[in-house]
Amino acid sequence: MNGSGWILTIAALTLTACGRGEHPAPGSATDSTAAPKDSTVASGPSKVEGFEGPESAKYDADLDVWYVSNVNGTPVAKDGNGYLSRLKGDGTVDSLKWIVSGTNGVTLDAPKGLALQGDTLWVADITNVRGFNRRTGAPVATIAVKGAKFLNDVAVGPDGLYITDSGLEGSAKGIEHTGPDRIYHIAPNRKVTTAIDSESLAGPNGIAWDAAGNRFIVVSFAGPVVRAWSPGSKTTTALGTTKGQLDGVELLDGGRLLITSWADSSLFTLENGTVTPVSGGLPSPADIGVDSKRGRVAVPLLLENRVEFRALPASGGAAQP
Repeated sequence: MNGSGWILTIAALTLTACGRGEHPAPGSATDSTAAPKDSTVASGPSKVEGFEGPESAKYDADLDVWYVSNVNGTPVAKDGNGYLSRLKGDGTVDSLKWIVSGTNGVTLDAPKGLALQGDTLWVADITNVRGFNRRTGAPVATIAVKGAKFLNDVAVGPDGLYITDSGLEGSAKGIEHTGPDRIYHIAPNRKVTTAIDSESLAGPNGIAWDAAGNRFIVVSFAGPVVRAWSPGSKTTTALGTTKGQLDGVELLDGGRLLITSWADSSLFTLENGTVTPVSGGLPSPADIGVDSKRGRVAVPLLLENRVEFRALPASGGAAQP
């Protein structure tokens, strides 16, 4: 879609509960010793609150922890107040403000997508990709992406990092999709190149590596089509049509795709072109993470300032509570 006519539905995106200096009371996400208020999903809380614009959740199976990025403000603002949270494997809070901009040499503006590569936790941050030691949280790298507007998600491929650029920027109307729609590649030597620039990506948001298919899966916020793209190609392949406003994507067993949609506040699977609802009632569902050991998916709700955990769908796409 040519971007001048498309305005992000979360107009202005000030994340009103974020950046106001409000702090949750004991018993919310800031109190790691508090018992969960909500029902449990596979021996963990179903909801964790107290975040500030949670955009992405990533599970670290080696350390049995979750990382959650917090925009804490407007997603396009280089305001230096973003941070990362760390949760225990069961979803309870370990450190709400684990890596904080302005502390210990850290800079984070509006952190979004997360990826793990060795001992480095990579974070997409507007026009930079920032790396942190996944064990200590110490900053280890900042890679500027020249020409980027709105870096959104990061995935590790066979030859480096791949980062979506949704082509968004702030305007008088809010946050506007002006393009271009790109995926960047960062090689092991930190060289940055444009891997693909194509309107077919339609505001590319979530990205995941499909090793079996030797391709990436890309979902779009400005379009309804889920696409596959192979490194080196300048074209994409449509895999299925959805209701659109797609954000997070993860691969499940058997090649199934697990995807979030803002259009209907849902989590669904896509398999062989067929969309199967998994869970609803998830307003502003952002970039998901999967814990296959516990059979859970973490869904950050960006505008609700919480992360919800749901059971992974069984093979065959059966919906879960």
